[in-house]
Amino acid sequence: MARSKNRPAARSILARNLRRFRAVKAVSQEALADLAGLHRTYLGSVERGERNVSIDNIERLAEALGVTVSELLKEGKNEIPS
Repeated sequence: MARSKNRPAARSILARNLRRFRAVKAVSQEALADLAGLHRTYLGSVERGERNVSIDNIERLAEALGVTVSELLKEGKNEIPS
């Protein structure tokens, strides 16, 4: 299925939501990477939208942030879980 020219790519949506959830929870890239079992530079490249991330790593990041995978991939403004 082709992506609409008016919709951002899933990679961009993930990057934006990942940065936002991390910032709201006041977690550094290094701390989040450690919680998810990933390398800090890898996480930085995911947040910049430079990586094609596996679903397994998306799941690890969601779990480390205390959100669902669908929340990380949801377009638009997401509610921030407490």
